[in-house]
Amino acid sequence: MIPGKYQQLVFAFFMAGLMSCLMSLVISIFNVGLVDNILQVWLHAWGFAFVVAFPAVLVVVPLVRRLVTLAIKKDD
Repeated sequence: MIPGKYQQLVFAFFMAGLMSCLMSLVISIFNVGLVDNILQVWLHAWGFAFVVAFPAVLVVVPLVRRLVTLAIKKDD
């Protein structure tokens, strides 16, 4: 198991992996359709998307947390 101090890094890894997987599949199918080599097209796109998504999630998550804190009304 991974030590708790790496929680943010592990969260970012899984979030980037799952979101880049789903979005690259959708965009690949949208752009080229269900062609014979869609698996290869998608895996290539996913690899590139993950390389971009992982550092993006590391930067964006703290910002999103701050925005949520501002948007949510505190219980009185």
